Amino acid sequence: MSETLDPAVDVPCSQPEPGTDQGSTVARAAGAGWWWLNLRPLVMRLHFYVGMFVGPFILVAAITGLLYTITPQLDELLYSDALHAPVGTQRLDLREQVVAAAAAVPDGTVTQIRPPVADDGTTRVTFEAPGVAEDFGRTAFVDPYTGQVKAVLDTYGEWLPVRAWIDALHRNLHLGDVGRIYSELAASWLWVLALSGMAMWVVRRRKRNRMRRTLLPEGSTRGRARIRSWHGSVGLWAAIGMVGLSVTGLTWSQFAGPNVGDLRTALDWTTPSVGQELPSTTAIATVDAAAVGAAADTVLAAARAAGMTDPVAISPASEPGAAWEVAQVKRSWPLKQDAMAIDPTTGAVLDTVRWQDWPLMAQAAEVGISAHMGILFGIGNQLLLVVLALGIICVVSWGYRMWWLRRPTAAGRTAPGGTQRPGAEAIVIVGLVAVLLGLFFPVLGASLVLFLIADCLVQQLRRRTTVDEPVAR
Repeated sequence: MSETLDPAVDVPCSQPEPGTDQGSTVARAAGAGWWWLNLRPLVMRLHFYVGMFVGPFILVAAITGLLYTITPQLDELLYSDALHAPVGTQRLDLREQVVAAAAAVPDGTVTQIRPPVADDGTTRVTFEAPGVAEDFGRTAFVDPYTGQVKAVLDTYGEWLPVRAWIDALHRNLHLGDVGRIYSELAASWLWVLALSGMAMWVVRRRKRNRMRRTLLPEGSTRGRARIRSWHGSVGLWAAIGMVGLSVTGLTWSQFAGPNVGDLRTALDWTTPSVGQELPSTTAIATVDAAAVGAAADTVLAAARAAGMTDPVAISPASEPGAAWEVAQVKRSWPLKQDAMAIDPTTGAVLDTVRWQDWPLMAQAAEVGISAHMGILFGIGNQLLLVVLALGIICVVSWGYRMWWLRRPTAAGRTAPGGTQRPGAEAIVIVGLVAVLLGLFFPVLGASLVLFLIADCLVQQLRRRTTVDEPVAR
């Protein structure tokens, strides 16, 4: 049996003959602790083959996420006229602004009012209106000094059209529920690939006392070893961010998302909300635009008198007998997320929920989601996401390049994991983990079970076809 030198680790590496246990011996010697079940071949093939098949989904998510990070600048570039107005001497009451907005959207019902924060900002009045896509609203941007409607745009929450379009591209590729499976597959496997790759990389380097080369790429190697060095070290640095993106991304997913919500409810980690029941003797304001605007002035004044600072969103009652809500909407650090339920006729504050009173995990979820969207630390958050997205794109691309250089059809090459066979205990344990994961993360669990079945079949077929053949060199 011939022997070659692996430049990535500077030690001889041999291809074991099929039917021998040399592969298991080498594996245990390479990383004694976690190889005791001969788990390494399975983890290696899991990392490589799942990476190969899920890689396109992760790549698309990274590219669309990279595009999403620049949307605040795109908004300013494309919608500057809607977002800004010349600074005047005195702002109009919200009543006058809502009346002007209602004239521009005559068939709409007001669902939210956002007074401007900056002196040159416009007031946003959002309506539920016919012809608007599901979950979208029609928003009029009003000059707070003159009452002129600067623009009317269909918005998704606070996102303007371009940002909403890119957001949907990132979430579901504009394919609806079918497209959401793509993003859930990417989010489900991103943390698995990150942690499995990190484990293999750190154990491999630690056993050879090369921690410096663990953290930094090697410049002295060539070929596949050099690519692997960059893939491993960059992946190691990006692993924490990848896990964070995966965890927060799953909260929006189609199948795992509801499970996450149920878990948060069971553990009392949900975002608290204000009670909106009005006293039975309180009259309900009419739906006339002027009356709505006047009520908005009342509840805003009451909220500010109670200590609530900008930026805020005012939400009229969605049904009779309910209070209006005034909520802070600042999601950059430090967050402002206080909320108040206010009687629109009397201005009485009926209930208050302060940000500092949220459960710790609810606060953590809000912070994590804001960081995922690139709005927690402003431009710094955006730059961090840009670097992370580029890192993921590079790591996936290097992974494909390594696979190509070691593809099974290349002369003298074997598949990742070689001819080593994982122990039966390893397969059983990973199978049980897949079933348990499937209860909470259905897409991840189902795809992991399919991988285990396919891997067992392929390894069985390989043993049958190579048991009596000499090893190709």
